[in-house]
Order: sequence, then structure tokens, then C-alpha cells
Amino acid sequence: MKKRNIVKKNEDFSRIIKTMPVYRFPDYFVYLEHTDEKNYHFGISISKKIGNAVTRNKIKRRIKSILDQYDYKNNFNCIIIVRKSILKSSFLKMNQDLEKIIIKLNIVKEKKHEEKK
Repeated sequence: MKKRNIVKKNEDFSRIIKTMPVYRFPDYFVYLEHTDEKNYHFGISISKKIGNAVTRNKIKRRIKSILDQYDYKNNFNCIIIVRKSILKSSFLKMNQDLEKIIIKLNIVKEKKHEEKK
């Protein structure tokens, strides 16, 4: 995920979380805001209750890796808040869950690389 596609400012996180409806999933809370900008942005939030810095960064890396597999439509900001139940999930389950989420939210154009068998 490129740095220009990341929500970083606390004001942006707060605005999106306070004003947008929440989509609840077993391992995630997702907030989606449609904008007039030419790019899409993702923000990932993981509480300190989930684990130490190593654990939190590992989860962030996995989520970013999964999100990089797709080409997205423009004009949206998406905040993903990770729940504690993520600790029981494997990478494969995280991949399947996030794929369902982005398809349900209708923000993906297509998958970048189709899996070869």
C-alpha cells in the first residue's frame, strides 16, 4: 500500500468514525466515507489491548498485504478497526474475510493478480 493511500491524521480518523455508519464484521469494524478526492485512502487501527507492538505491526502488515491485492475505485476513505478476535484468525481466514468485506462495500474494481493453479 502506498503512503499516499493511507489515512494518518487523527482528525480524519475522528471525523470518519463519528459521522459515518459502521459495518460490523466478526474481526473488524469498518467505516466508509465517500469523498470528492481523486484517490482512495485506508486507515487501520489496532488497539493496544490486542497485543504488544510486534503483534500489532504483524497484523497491520498482513492487512496491508491483503488490501494490496486489489484495484480500488477512487473517491473513498475507509477505516478498518481490528477487534481482539483477530488473534484467533489465520492469514487465510483474514484474506477471505477482507475479500468479503471489500466486495460487500463495493469499493473494488478488480483483483490485481489472479491466482494461478
